[in-house]
Amino acid sequence: MKILFAGGGTGGHINPALAVANYIKEREPETEILYVGGADSMEARLVPAAGFEFRAIRVSGFQRKLTLKNVGRNIRAVWRVFTASAQSKKILREFAPDICMGTGGYVCGPILREAAKMGVPIVVHESNAYPGVTTKMLAKYAKCIMVGVEDAKKYLGNTPCELTGNPVRPQVIRADKETSRKSLGLDSRPLILSFGGSLGARSINEAMADLLVRSSKDGKYQHIHGYGQYSRWMPQLLAEKGIDENAPNIDLREYINNMDTALAAADLVICRAGAITLSELQAQGKAGVLIPSPNVAENHQYHNAMAMVNRGAARIIEEKDLTPQKLTETVDSIFEDENTVKEIGKNAAAMGILDANERIYQVILRVLAG
Repeated sequence: MKILFAGGGTGGHINPALAVANYIKEREPETEILYVGGADSMEARLVPAAGFEFRAIRVSGFQRKLTLKNVGRNIRAVWRVFTASAQSKKILREFAPDICMGTGGYVCGPILREAAKMGVPIVVHESNAYPGVTTKMLAKYAKCIMVGVEDAKKYLGNTPCELTGNPVRPQVIRADKETSRKSLGLDSRPLILSFGGSLGARSINEAMADLLVRSSKDGKYQHIHGYGQYSRWMPQLLAEKGIDENAPNIDLREYINNMDTALAAADLVICRAGAITLSELQAQGKAGVLIPSPNVAENHQYHNAMAMVNRGAARIIEEKDLTPQKLTETVDSIFEDENTVKEIGKNAAAMGILDANERIYQVILRVLAG
């Protein structure tokens, strides 16, 4: 079997593809895998590091806001549509895949569209509750669109869809709460895990500051907070607000490098609403306060969050409504009754899909079988 994967631009597009590729190689070691991505994107670094062959094409997204600079970018994007098409044809002829799988990002468009025109079956995995532009564009060519969230199906018309969930790292699935709490030296008080991604989110950091300061003094909660690479000012902010820097219940980090352990140990998670992050919350059955980033394509994080909120599996605070007081009140209200935390976590767990890799693998085999 020869499989071509395409996807890139963000970890949310790259990591699912790598997870499935690794799973298939474990099941069928003789499988040949080629990953096609952007020349100057994250995947150009991550894919070879994961041990897979990588080929690059140059493609750009179109800018919707009309400015003089964006007009120039859109002219370049049009030119790259034609050059990417030629590059894609060359790659497809040389590799001759049996099937192509896309996981999102502009780079998927040219290669999967050309594959379909050449008679190669294509499948697409959409991790978000609101499908991206590329997924919608490829829908008419796809044999199947695999969705990470049930809600995505209603945006995809008559295209054959199947709920597979999003691949979740095995170490997240396996992590045990009691073992993790013990390894972190925690006591019986609630643990709040909060983060805004590896780079950090200013709004979350500023809103969390008051709660962290209060907890350092009253000891009500235990905290692990990741402030991120671009928010190295946070320790100084906390100092100015009078945090007890010796408080044993506050664990402040730039980056959380043992996320599987921290997530398993947590009682409540405060975070953005990226698709993979939410799938990990569901896999662990964790209550969440979700603060979707408004700076993402088609506001998809809001849709991801609402898929959980509508099922009683999380609470949401939109960034426009986020204040330190609002966040603290929301957290306190969740912990007022211990059954509330348990109920939200139970509803999150009900959404979890732990065998996404196997489901995706079975779809690929079924499509190949015709």
